[in-house]
Amino acid sequence: MIPHDYGRPTSPEEQLYSHWIELVAQEAPQQMIERFRCLFVEGIGYPDRDVWHLLCQIVSSPLAEQRFRFVLNRCCYILINRWQTQIRFQPAIADLVDLFEQTPTSQIRTAITKRLRELIRQFTKTEQYLALRRLAQVLAQQNAAPPESLNTQPLGILIPRYPYLYRHCLLSEDEGIEQRHAIQQIQAQAQRKFDVDLSRYITYQQRRSRDRATGLLVPQPERIIHSVTNPTLLTDYELNTALREFMGPVTQGRTCRDLAQNFVVYSSQARNYRTFKEDLYEYLTASVDADYGSHQFNQKLRSHLSACLAPAEGESPNELLRIRTVRRLLDFLVASPQKPHHLVFLDLTTNLGATATVSLLLKLLLICRQAKPYLERRFSLLFKHYETCTRATVEWLVKTLENLNVAFSTHFSPSFGMTGRFVF
Repeated sequence: MIPHDYGRPTSPEEQLYSHWIELVAQEAPQQMIERFRCLFVEGIGYPDRDVWHLLCQIVSSPLAEQRFRFVLNRCCYILINRWQTQIRFQPAIADLVDLFEQTPTSQIRTAITKRLRELIRQFTKTEQYLALRRLAQVLAQQNAAPPESLNTQPLGILIPRYPYLYRHCLLSEDEGIEQRHAIQQIQAQAQRKFDVDLSRYITYQQRRSRDRATGLLVPQPERIIHSVTNPTLLTDYELNTALREFMGPVTQGRTCRDLAQNFVVYSSQARNYRTFKEDLYEYLTASVDADYGSHQFNQKLRSHLSACLAPAEGESPNELLRIRTVRRLLDFLVASPQKPHHLVFLDLTTNLGATATVSLLLKLLLICRQAKPYLERRFSLLFKHYETCTRATVEWLVKTLENLNVAFSTHFSPSFGMTGRFVF
């Protein structure tokens, strides 16, 4: 039933949205899914003829090919925004998304129905639909495949593990404020859970280390430490190595954070932007393996920095120049915004490993925190590019994503509260 509008007439799209807003507050998820199936998938027999006529107007519009995907996406989110706040309703989101890949059971009787089904087919090829599928995967993470079967599963099923990708992988550019707010809540919840799990793991390892150091090989009953599961897909050795790299002393007793703070203070006194870039080169290459750097990487990095914003070399370094420089470096090191061209990144992870590569990226973020969303965007490009590949074929990317999770949690999550030294 279409709500009465005693003011200015609304568009067919707005009336359709009002229809779903009214019903989702009254009917159970399965009833709503059946309505969606009848109206959008079958395109025949919808009980409210007024709503069917609205859809006919939308589908027959000359702009339908350009606009229908946005209309349908918003209709989906009207339901999703309500269901995602209640755990018992969240499984219905996956059922809703799966609707659009179902084969209609009824025969085509009209040109409108034929046109509607073609538009639905096109919708399943859009970024809007891919984002919906990723969101359904995140909300169904409790039903994810067990670890032993992950190697044969597509990378895409791991999306729940990486909250820093949610903004770019679960939303399309047309999403409204409500959708973005919903994703932000889901992201914050997932991030808090990982932070807590990682913090508990670190505490557990540190207590074990102290007991070993004091010779307490068999703790007294009151000091028994209950085992805490590694919250990452890294081995215990790999995770502990990453924690030491990101949080422990790396050069002359100084942590990554110490080195970054020293660089910020020192570089603020640079004579000009050219000198700043030279200092930045030294700051970055100081932690790169000497043998690897001497082959090609250091020279490529120097050339990239030399060409970066060359007309500004005589200017005094400022915050804007620093941000633009770090963004250019992230394009160089990870992936360009135009396409996932990432030969340098592949070379880094192959030769230095995921932990050392992420440590290099962390050094950049610690001197320019404003670039963190930009780096997240770079990794979302890589994730989307490889999401249909099996984990076994992109293990280098999985290890990098896991290391990035650890680096972000230990340095950028307010709830983690880690400020310095790390020993075990």
